[in-house]
Amino acid sequence: MLTELTIANFALIDHLEVNFSKGMTSITGETGAGKSILLGGLALVLGKRADLSTLKDKSKKCYVDATFSIAAYDLKPFFDSVDLDYESITNIRREIVPSGKSRAFINDTPVTLDILQQLGEQLIDVHSQHQTLSLTQESYQLEVLDALAENGALLQTYQQERDKYIALSKKITTLQAQKTSLEEERDYNRFLLEELQKAPLEKGVLEQLEEEIQQLSHVEEIEMQLSKSIQIIEEEQLGIQVQLTEVRNALQRVAAVSDRYQSLATRLESSLIELNDLSVELNHSLEQLEANPMRLEEVNGQYQLLNDLMKKHHVQTIEELIEKKAVLEEKDIQTTSLDDTVTNLLAQQNTSVAQLSKLSTQLSENRAQVIPSFIDQMTQILALLGMPNARFKLSLHLVENYLSHGKEQLELTFSANKGSDFGSLKKVASGGELSRIMLAVKAILSQYKTLPSIIFDEIDTGVSGEVAHKIAEIMHHMGQYMQVITITHLPQVAAKGAHHFKVFKETKGGSTFTQLKKLASQDRISEVAQMLSGEALTEAALQHAKELLN
Repeated sequence: MLTELTIANFALIDHLEVNFSKGMTSITGETGAGKSILLGGLALVLGKRADLSTLKDKSKKCYVDATFSIAAYDLKPFFDSVDLDYESITNIRREIVPSGKSRAFINDTPVTLDILQQLGEQLIDVHSQHQTLSLTQESYQLEVLDALAENGALLQTYQQERDKYIALSKKITTLQAQKTSLEEERDYNRFLLEELQKAPLEKGVLEQLEEEIQQLSHVEEIEMQLSKSIQIIEEEQLGIQVQLTEVRNALQRVAAVSDRYQSLATRLESSLIELNDLSVELNHSLEQLEANPMRLEEVNGQYQLLNDLMKKHHVQTIEELIEKKAVLEEKDIQTTSLDDTVTNLLAQQNTSVAQLSKLSTQLSENRAQVIPSFIDQMTQILALLGMPNARFKLSLHLVENYLSHGKEQLELTFSANKGSDFGSLKKVASGGELSRIMLAVKAILSQYKTLPSIIFDEIDTGVSGEVAHKIAEIMHHMGQYMQVITITHLPQVAAKGAHHFKVFKETKGGSTFTQLKKLASQDRISEVAQMLSGEALTEAALQHAKELLN
């Protein structure tokens, strides 16, 4: 509830501080005294757009401070969602500096106007004859039924399950689209993959194939040169082996003469050993050498295949081709695994649908049970408010989709007079009727849920007598459950307030200021009497005022 309000340099208000209490508070004053200015200041701190025209003194800062006790409102989740520290006594501040810049704070933390508005909607409900649009909206009508049906926890569970269902549906749609796209490419990708799988993709394979091709292509030349080399090395008379052996023997004869000759002999012995090994390897190579046209054709085919594949996949090396193969293998696995993933998600979605169906059915049954009681209470209250022939019809219609409030739509129709056709509220109810219907709804709601502090802005305009008395009684009754602030011209309503403030203008130094003061017992009698009789206070008016206040 609103506990304190401070307004400075706003319109006709220089500086104003007000403390509010529980229950019903009446605010009265002559037309033009500044009651709308008071509401304007409150609207400013709740997030309304502002401009320099609201500053009384254009050279000074305008600010509005409002303090709320919010322990009963369950607002901690909201504070957490916007990253604000939650405090059971919360202060909201709005400033407008002479440059026109506006700033907003919640518990001294700067916030955007959007956050301020979101919080303000949960703290203050300003209600006038021109602000009954929400009453005609289905979402609000369902909110009323759910409050009476005590559907709060059930609706929260349903909405959590619906969020889960929506998330699953989006994921399934995305994966199915991805799967369709992959399936369209799957045949071609598998063809490419099979080509790469058949190819001898190994690091260095091109070099190996090139070497084998060179060998198979020049087998006769190689055979001739190997034979020639072996002959030169091993020829019995003039072969290199024979001649080196003679050189070695000659050096060994003089090795004892000097270490130098011994070293030369040793080195020559090493060369002779290496030459013998070379001769063995040349003979082995010659024995393995054979012309193989079929193998040459096969190797040429592999070499050409690899070059064609590199050209086809726009790569320069075998390593890049191996990477392409890995990507295609991953796509093939992904396409196959997507089927399993989608199947699993569809099973989860079916489970979620079953749960949603169960929860929405329970919501619907709970609402249906309270409709007769709600209509009965509305009819009784409106009869007291001068609408004895008001009638309502509420119907729940099943729909295909799971909506935010369940699997049904609510149709509320209204008839104000006997013999009149039923129609939607926005079409058949007048402004005054809507205002009284809203009062009745709020009176019922206040008994079932914690409502924001409500401000009734002259909703009793145009009524008098017994109806005015009943409006006052309803507001007073609401004040037992919540904070009610009513701006009124009716003495019957003003007298029902547990607290009474008067708005008035005064002139100082050639300037006019709006002031607000709390009325004590005797001042209240005078104020109510003046509302009854005008400027001239009569004994009868004073006596009548006392009776109303008692």
